[in-house]
Amino acid sequence: MADTETRLRRCFAAVFPDLDEAQIAEASLGSIAAWDSVATITLLSLVEEEFGVSFEPEDLARQTSFAKILADLEARDTA
Repeated sequence: MADTETRLRRCFAAVFPDLDEAQIAEASLGSIAAWDSVATITLLSLVEEEFGVSFEPEDLARQTSFAKILADLEARDTA
């Protein structure tokens, strides 16, 4: 099974197909023009499906970058 970062990159690539690998790693709500509320819901839905996790409504405001989502997923693995 692919590692967490690789799997998350695939989720980002599905939602933001114009981004290359480097752009995905640096992706954030402020740096990607196409990252709007619809993209957020689509991305987090894919992440939930891929990783078998659930985001609570209060979690959504924190999920504003590739790095933050990755950190959240990695924290869940160790919890």
